[in-house]
Amino acid sequence: MAAPMRTVSFTLPEDLDEKLDRLALDRGVSRSTFVREGIGAIGSHDSISVTALAGELAGSVDGPDDLSSNRDHLCDYGQRNA
Repeated sequence: MAAPMRTVSFTLPEDLDEKLDRLALDRGVSRSTFVREGIGAIGSHDSISVTALAGELAGSVDGPDDLSSNRDHLCDYGQRNA
């Protein structure tokens, strides 16, 4: 049995309302379904950190520990190599 749903109303500027129509149509779902899925997708990532998303990539590259704070590593930063 489906969970009971509430009717919610909100206002959108015309351009976002048109975008909502277009996106829902492109996905073949109702506007309500599109909004529910979007809120669900955003809400499911509330407590995930960037480090958790990077998983095994974080810390997997060898290099100086102080790359962002040691001026010796920044001496040529932004310079083009000719």
